[in-house]
Amino acid sequence: MKKLIAPSMMCADFEHLKAQVNALDAAGIDVFHMDVMDGHYVPNVALGVEDFKAIRKLTKTPMDIHLMVDNPDDFIAIFAPMKPQIIYVHPDTVPMVTRTLANLKDLGIHPGIAINPGISFEQVQELLPLVDYVLVMTVNPGFAGQPFLDYTLPKIKRFVAVQDEYPFTLFVDGAISPERVKMLSNLGVNGFVVGTSALFGKEQSYATIVSQLKEQ
Repeated sequence: MKKLIAPSMMCADFEHLKAQVNALDAAGIDVFHMDVMDGHYVPNVALGVEDFKAIRKLTKTPMDIHLMVDNPDDFIAIFAPMKPQIIYVHPDTVPMVTRTLANLKDLGIHPGIAINPGISFEQVQELLPLVDYVLVMTVNPGFAGQPFLDYTLPKIKRFVAVQDEYPFTLFVDGAISPERVKMLSNLGVNGFVVGTSALFGKEQSYATIVSQLKEQ
């Protein structure tokens, strides 16, 4: 099974953004992952509209948006005209998440749900027929550089086990090192959001790292 690699662009060097995006494209990454944070749902503020536009101008590679925000419907209205391929929402941030997911589908955007460490498989199982992507957080969302939370592994296995019934693509996000790419791939995970644990700030080139991650 092909492994999908999505660099977390909140970890990128925006001072040299064009070179970073070009190098990631040349390395064969699959999705540019955009973390949008509002300082309310999570205790941090991250990427916004101008950041998305800047990267979109530099690449034709698919882009996703991970909305770590209160009132995600308001943010969807802002970002949808920019044609992201995927938007993830946290089900606990919106009173009628089924309506939000249906709206994304109507907009031609792949709907996804992001699952915090404290949200169980059972809490979101009814949503699986409505989504194209599931993003399981293996750290508490908000900041890069946190330790991997091993107690999320049984939940990941639950999502893998139902993929034949609900054909979503399963990503994981948070402290994803090369060793964890190998371990989680063996469990059946499809894609990986990678940041400082595996990709950015390393001595090796992006091409070398991405090639090794896909071969794990």
